[in-house]
Amino acid sequence: MIKNIEIIDLEEYCKDNLRPPRRRRYRIKVDRDKFVVNKESMTGREILELAGKIPASQYQLRQKFRGGSVKKVGLDEVVDFTEPGVEKFITIPLDQTEG
Repeated sequence: MIKNIEIIDLEEYCKDNLRPPRRRRYRIKVDRDKFVVNKESMTGREILELAGKIPASQYQLRQKFRGGSVKKVGLDEVVDFTEPGVEKFITIPLDQTEG
């Protein structure tokens, strides 16, 4: 069991089917990159910007959960890192079509 860790790795907690404790720092995975954040929740826009996906409005963010389910995260939607089952995030560039 994972105890007394300063940085909470969400992917590891998800694999072990554990609820992440409320702490100050979390390691989240966006695409293939890992980032350490100092808060328990962030908006979709904040996560995209953290991953360098700017402007955020040109990307879609999806949240992957334990078991394989995937949910679209809106730009202003808040993601709580202390919820169980949060595995990682996936970004998808939106197609720009000009008429």
